[in-house]
Amino acid sequence: MSSADFTYDHVGATREPGFCPPGFHPMRVRTRLGEGEAVFRQAAEALLGWELHRELGVGVETAADRAAPDVDVTITLAGVVRAPCRVVWTVEEHRRAGWAYGTLTGHPESGEESFVVDRTGDGTVWLTVEAFSRPARWYSRAGGPATRGLQQAYARRCGKVLRRLATRGLDEY
Repeated sequence: MSSADFTYDHVGATREPGFCPPGFHPMRVRTRLGEGEAVFRQAAEALLGWELHRELGVGVETAADRAAPDVDVTITLAGVVRAPCRVVWTVEEHRRAGWAYGTLTGHPESGEESFVVDRTGDGTVWLTVEAFSRPARWYSRAGGPATRGLQQAYARRCGKVLRRLATRGLDEY
């Protein structure tokens, strides 16, 4: 994968939880989704197959059915703000599934964001949304701390929506 198209260095760095390059703002939001293998499987599928993002009400433009490295995806907010990204890594393991995308030219922010579902030893299923970013367009710079607040609210909404998708049709929740 060429890092020439990305708007930041450290491509793939969200694989390291807690990493934040100098000059970027870190974000980490963790949401409990439920318990058990069925919740994990439904959450992982909704995440990897773009269903989470579509259910959030944002536009998702991509030629791929699932997140995979080097897949381009453009997220559109309110039909106005276009945010071009590229998937930089994915993980599909027995107790962990997810992906991260990095920003491309034209995105209002510069940085990387990961979405990972994991099932802990006690069976609890969590979504962790982690990112490092900084403003890349005039309007995201003008928003200052409010822009970061919107990013936090978006990450919290991801957790609420994925909880609903992951427990849909299950009696246990």
